Amino acid sequence: MRIGLLGTGPWAHQVHAPALAAHPEVDFAGVWGRRADAAKELAEQHGTRPYDDVDALFAEVDAVAVALPPDVQAGLAARAARAGCHLLLDKPVATDVERGRAVVDAVREAGVASVVFFTTRFLADSATWIGEQADVGGWFTGRAQWLGAVFTSDSPFAASPWRREKGALWDVGPHALSVLLPVLGDVRRVTAAAPGPGDTVHVVLGHAGGASSTLTLSLTAPAAAAGTTVELRGEHGVALLPERSEGALTAFGRAVDALREAARTGVPHPCDAAFALRVTEILTEAETLLTSDAH
Repeated sequence: MRIGLLGTGPWAHQVHAPALAAHPEVDFAGVWGRRADAAKELAEQHGTRPYDDVDALFAEVDAVAVALPPDVQAGLAARAARAGCHLLLDKPVATDVERGRAVVDAVREAGVASVVFFTTRFLADSATWIGEQADVGGWFTGRAQWLGAVFTSDSPFAASPWRREKGALWDVGPHALSVLLPVLGDVRRVTAAAPGPGDTVHVVLGHAGGASSTLTLSLTAPAAAAGTTVELRGEHGVALLPERSEGALTAFGRAVDALREAARTGVPHPCDAAFALRVTEILTEAETLLTSDAH
């Protein structure tokens, strides 16, 4: 599969570009960025070519991987789909429902495959655990804590304008939902949302299967308090999401494989653009509650 990369920021440097360059079944065909000099630099690092014209890249690849701010990603993703490119997107696919739906519509109309890189869903131990808990069922409640220190450390993502604007709800909220939804079922109602310190947000969800869950999300946690916990409690006891044993590079390689399989078979992946749209809808509900409470 010939894959082009859109984006030249820290995530593209750390994960997308090296993973695409190393994948044995991928021809890393080129890089486009909003800054031509950055695209040239990243392309040279990985032995591929920079593109000044994004439509020229679309015309010469089978798929695009996108490492751009969500609302920039959404417009380019729809455009790429209409050009016949399969999509490997990042979360959130968009931060408003209209843009997210436009991506889904473009994917459907063009008949292309889509996979959205919810990192935890592509880690082997986590994916196995999620599948096992979904099969067990009988869950009464869930608790997801995604506490990052992005804004309290020297993280390369701390200067990200969209993260500064949208905060943890939109950056790590998609990760939490990507774990809870396949186990507890779709969200029937966002019942509460309250702010905490910094960009910290607490969200309470009611799920279609009858269970409830809570999310605690932050990018401003003290470094000593940062970490991820997902706990489920139900008829069969307590289950905890296993700690990571792999990195994002390995997980992204699996996402590439998932896209190749979806493109080959025509069978949608569970983490496709439609799933990502549902995540955007839920987070939009939570954001609306937060905004209305603030006034």
